[in-house]
Amino acid sequence: MADIKDPENTIIMTLKDGDVVIELLADVAPKHSERMKTLARAGAYDNVCFHRVIEGFMAQSGDVENGNMEKNFNLRRAGTGGSELPDLPAEFSKLPHDRGTLGAARSMNPNSANSQFFINFKDNHFLNGQYTVYGRVISGMEHVDKIVRGEPPANPDRMIKVMVAADVK
Repeated sequence: MADIKDPENTIIMTLKDGDVVIELLADVAPKHSERMKTLARAGAYDNVCFHRVIEGFMAQSGDVENGNMEKNFNLRRAGTGGSELPDLPAEFSKLPHDRGTLGAARSMNPNSANSQFFINFKDNHFLNGQYTVYGRVISGMEHVDKIVRGEPPANPDRMIKVMVAADVK
């Protein structure tokens, strides 16, 4: 397990192959970091699928409205929803979209991010300044690399459990 420096701003995401530890960048993108913690604490991300996974690019998840594989799963609609909370304003920074960074997924409107996010498989610097970077994988990237590919995948992987490290007993 990673050396967790700030448990309140660290996410532990359990995937089929193991845990992924994500350091949230609350100093850079406080609203996006807080949203992820709020949804994790509500259990909203649990069992939500990775609905868009592109080889050599990124894995996208977080559609809590349509992507829960036990409650309201709709593969055709996965990726079109968010949460019941309001959309977030963009929190662009100088941080690059490097391998393992967490970016806020959104529509064409820069201020439309809500619950969806993506994890970069490689450096995707063409996204810099266009999508909010609000976290980075500090452990378990090998598990992210094993997420089933597809748009959407025929049998998508899911986030089994997502927790704030400070809440892990």
